[in-house]
Amino acid sequence: MNNQNPVSVYFTTHTSTLANQMVEGVLQRTGLRISEEEKRQAILMYTDLFKFLGESDESAGVSEHLLSWSKQNAQRLAVSEGRLSEIALRYPPTREVFINLMTNIGSNLGLSLKEHSTIINRFNSLLDVSLNETVLAFEQIAEQYRENTERELAELSAPLVLIQDGVAVMPLIGIMDSYRVTHIAEDVVPKIAEHRLRYLIADYSGILDLDEVIAHSLRSMGSALILMGVEVVVSGMRPELAMTVIKSGINMSDIKTFAHVKQALEWINSRSR
Repeated sequence: MNNQNPVSVYFTTHTSTLANQMVEGVLQRTGLRISEEEKRQAILMYTDLFKFLGESDESAGVSEHLLSWSKQNAQRLAVSEGRLSEIALRYPPTREVFINLMTNIGSNLGLSLKEHSTIINRFNSLLDVSLNETVLAFEQIAEQYRENTERELAELSAPLVLIQDGVAVMPLIGIMDSYRVTHIAEDVVPKIAEHRLRYLIADYSGILDLDEVIAHSLRSMGSALILMGVEVVVSGMRPELAMTVIKSGINMSDIKTFAHVKQALEWINSRSR
């Protein structure tokens, strides 16, 4: 917009008032309750947006503050484990509030229908950019949180616990899936080699579920450890898990199995006497 345009002058000289009216109007229409900090950030964003509308024309790009605000919205939503619809629902009332504001402004300034329509379209275009940016940022952040959560769960699902010189226990916890098996192969097995273990007790008592594919993968890793000079013993193999192993055709004849970790450790210690 040309800076001599009366709308441009109005936007640039009334940014604070317009920003507050936008925020209050949207909150009133949606019934949302937000923190004072969120409200302050929203007012800052609209202040910047009205300045941008007043100082730019249709060929201008997008306000950096608008993009930043959109990403912050996505960040807050992802951290609070909220739904994307919570933000998307704010956009229709935002458009309504702006249209009402522009109707009053246009009437006071004597704008033509074309001038009024141009400003509305420009504002809607910026809102569309904001919504797209929010969705994209939310998806990226949510995916990162998902990956971080999976990694943390994988680390917790197969910790390596040194219990005495040359002996460690690896409790397998939760549902064993391909992600967790990969974690064991890539992160836990190298640690076993670093500690120069002679015995590893793989405790299955904490496993919630085990399918045949994962059982084969775990057996393969056990065979690799044996080749590395680590004797693998198994404890806590419940009947339902044992049935999965049997159905999968896995040969466990070369691996000692015990009811619990204490028995396995007693056997290991008896061999060292």
